[in-house]
Amino acid sequence: MLTPASGTGTFFKKSAKIIRFARHGCTNRPFFHIVVTETRRNQDMPVIEQLGSYDPMPNQHNEKLVSLNLERIYYWLGKGAVASKPVEELLGLSGFLPIHPSSYVRAWRAREALFSPKEAPPSEAGEETGSEQAAVHAS
Repeated sequence: MLTPASGTGTFFKKSAKIIRFARHGCTNRPFFHIVVTETRRNQDMPVIEQLGSYDPMPNQHNEKLVSLNLERIYYWLGKGAVASKPVEELLGLSGFLPIHPSSYVRAWRAREALFSPKEAPPSEAGEETGSEQAAVHAS
C-alpha cells in the first residue's frame, strides 16, 4: 500500500523526530521530498509530514528548484525535531538557518580550484627552468 505524499500523520509522541530527505525519482533523475519522520525509520517507511521538495538537477535556466513550508519546519524544530546535515545546508542557503560550515568549505574549495594557477607541463630535457639557471650561475 502506498502512503500519501503529504504523510500519514501517525507517530509516537515521545519518539525522536528528524527532518530529512526522502529520495524519489528515477535512477539518473533524483528528486527529494523534505519530510519529518521518526529517527529509527528508514527512508522508505511512511513519513509523518512532507515539508517541502528539492530538485537537485538544474533546469533549462540553470536553477535548482526548492519549495519549503517554513511555518511547518519552524513548528517541527520547535517540537524538538533535528534536521539532517543536508537539510541544514539547504535551510542555511535559503536563509532560514545560519549558513552551514560545510557550505563555506565547499565554496572555498571551489574558489581555490577556480583561481589556482594551472601546473605547467614538464619542460623538455634541453631547457632549463629559471630556478635551475639561477643555481647554475650561483655556483
